[in-house]
Amino acid sequence: MKIGIIGAGNIGGNLTRRLAALGHDVSVANSRGPQTLTDLAAETGAVPVAVGEAAKGAEIVVVTIPLKAIPGLPGDVLDGAAEGAVVIDTNNYYPQQRDGRIDGIEDEGITESRWVSNQLGREVVKAFNGTFAQDILDRHRPAGDPERIALPVAGDDAAAKEKVRALIDELGFDSVDAGSIDESWRQQPETPVYGLRGGVDEVRKALAEASAERPEGFRG
Repeated sequence: MKIGIIGAGNIGGNLTRRLAALGHDVSVANSRGPQTLTDLAAETGAVPVAVGEAAKGAEIVVVTIPLKAIPGLPGDVLDGAAEGAVVIDTNNYYPQQRDGRIDGIEDEGITESRWVSNQLGREVVKAFNGTFAQDILDRHRPAGDPERIALPVAGDDAAAKEKVRALIDELGFDSVDAGSIDESWRQQPETPVYGLRGGVDEVRKALAEASAERPEGFRG
């Protein structure tokens, strides 16, 4: 499968490594240009491209950049994706730590992934946002393994969500349907599931225990 990854930080870099190792055709981009990704390309076989080329022909596009950088993406960044392409949003809102106040999130009271969807003009599936980057490389397990970690997945399009869950399974993790994008507050920072290294039952329990109120430390 052709996969485009926008962002080559901890999550983007390790998804590039694993997905390329699994045989996917991976293109990866960052804000500094493809010339800065030659080492990652040599290590993985992924193709370094400009941001505007990352989604070209991709069936899945992973957007994994700081939330404050989303409005700076080219307006047509997803136009070249394959028909029916799925967009994965891995992002978190860190107003005090990194992003500054984002009025569209704070004033409208929407989830951060709803804001990303509005910015991109495309539906997104929220996944990997609470995953430790190193776990992508080190903690994948075969199906049925008692130590297999489960990841929450939120989205409005059932088919898109199933495609992401199938990819997560291929990566070596279980997944749990966390509801719609407007319910994705259940997996935002400082919720019980955020950073949880648990199985399906533990993830379901953590999602059910989440509060819709944004924690004080994650308000602008």
